Amino acid sequence: MSRKHHITLQVNGDEHEFLCEPQQTLLDVIRDELMLTGTKEGCATGDCGACSVMLDGRLVCSCLVLAVEAEGTSVETIEGMASGDRLHPLQRNFLELNGLQCGICTPGILIAARALLEKNPNPTETEARYWLAGNLCRCTGYDKVIRSVLAAAAEMRGA
Repeated sequence: MSRKHHITLQVNGDEHEFLCEPQQTLLDVIRDELMLTGTKEGCATGDCGACSVMLDGRLVCSCLVLAVEAEGTSVETIEGMASGDRLHPLQRNFLELNGLQCGICTPGILIAARALLEKNPNPTETEARYWLAGNLCRCTGYDKVIRSVLAAAAEMRGA
């Protein structure tokens, strides 16, 4: 029988404490312990990007991070992207420009796109495509995803 670990971390600005098994991933804890189900499990191997979150300001696949490794960190999930009832420009542009289909990949793509725009507020189409290459989508064909990201970037820059 494995011993549970007491973990404290910040998620979307709120402090959370929980007990977890040594083998539980950050994704498992986000979804099953904290009940934040926006972050999706696609592959469980870090290949699809559906579970992307920000961990201390770094884009990571939460299926590859053990929850015990996240002790004392700050995590940002899709639930923390909007400001109250006001959608983030990326979220709004994804809706308006049809940058999403079934929704499994969308939270991870939005988190990755936000990380891109924080690093590079004026990406070219090529830069956006390379940055989001780790986020797989079976439905959209990516064109509307990229258009949504570039439109949000322009809006955020005030262009």
